[in-house]
Amino acid sequence: MTTSAARVPQEERTRVMRARLMEATVELLVERGFGGTTTTLVSERAGVSRGAQLHHFPTKNDLVVAAVAHLTEIRGSELEAAASRLPKGPARTEAVVQMLGDHFGSPVFTAALELWVAARSDAALQEAVAPLEQRVGRETHRLTVELLGADESVAGVRELVQATLDLVRGLGLANTLGDDARRRRRILKEWARTLDAALGSTTTTKES
Repeated sequence: MTTSAARVPQEERTRVMRARLMEATVELLVERGFGGTTTTLVSERAGVSRGAQLHHFPTKNDLVVAAVAHLTEIRGSELEAAASRLPKGPARTEAVVQMLGDHFGSPVFTAALELWVAARSDAALQEAVAPLEQRVGRETHRLTVELLGADESVAGVRELVQATLDLVRGLGLANTLGDDARRRRRILKEWARTLDAALGSTTTTKES
């Protein structure tokens, strides 16, 4: 009989191997796009045998769908980590929007964008991508409201938060065509001023 102690190392090896495959998939999506990401390249990048990779992910879509879930976790963790480092006080609004701009200009957003485009014409991929993207969208919206201290019961505030997220996504898309960081920072600096003026007394951020 296999003991629990003997089972754990194998389970850990499997977990590590799957994580390497997910990381390799995300890296290749950024570097080569969806069309250039193949299961062979993923297994080579991850240092995993083709047999082991095919055992866990028989097709490219199986691999990519798993990578979608992996990306969702990464994006959430990165946003939460960045949010924990934000300053309090009058510079907070700009820090929040710049943080969001950096997130949507990052490689994980580029990888997610590749999946969105591929999912447009692939029903199976769309079925996997859509609910996870909706989850990311809800969580990002919730976090933005919390970080800005915005009161969405006030008319127009929810739309301002949504406009902020639409803006950073659009700037993130522009960044895929070339390094757009300087222009993005200028635009977001001005948008932060607009938000501060528009939100005014509707914000509920507490100083600490």
